[in-house]
Amino acid sequence: MACIRSASSSGCSRTYTSAAHASVIVRASDETAGMFDYLRKLVDHLKWADAAVLEALRASPESGARALQIYAHILGAEAVWLARIAERPVDVAVWPSLSLDDAAALAGRNATDLDRVLANLASGDLHREIAYRNSAGQAFSSTLEDIVLHVALHGAYHRGQVAMLVRDNKCEPAPTDYIAFIRGAPAARTVPSPLVP
Repeated sequence: MACIRSASSSGCSRTYTSAAHASVIVRASDETAGMFDYLRKLVDHLKWADAAVLEALRASPESGARALQIYAHILGAEAVWLARIAERPVDVAVWPSLSLDDAAALAGRNATDLDRVLANLASGDLHREIAYRNSAGQAFSSTLEDIVLHVALHGAYHRGQVAMLVRDNKCEPAPTDYIAFIRGAPAARTVPSPLVP
């Protein structure tokens, strides 16, 4: 029988002496590593997509204030969640008013903070509960894993809105689909026919 030491959730060490226990530990370790890799890909996509939208907005100033407002919201929400994760005071509004240069600076700061969060993850951190108050003042608690997933999905949702606004203003939106990020090439593009009432 193998003798395997593992840290328990209480921080104490346990010794397992059976192969069955060893396989459970290895599987849990593999799952944690897999989740870290998964979140890394989501965060890398988020950073790439934020930068791509910024460039599309710079290239199409006629896209309008609403497109920039929604992009600023993506960045503001990222910053708010990152402050909650770091347990520091929030210094950016959820709906901030930003210029393109201010947005670029905040996107850079968020990217650095997201990289720091992932670089400092230890086993068990993904399930760490983070207490916070939402913008309406209600108290909640969510796991770090759920917060990072939410930040990635929230940004994807609103980047789609920005793309529609850019296209509605006869400009070319940034192709921010995840598959475009992974492949390094935009997805095939077809323009839908106008809706007929």
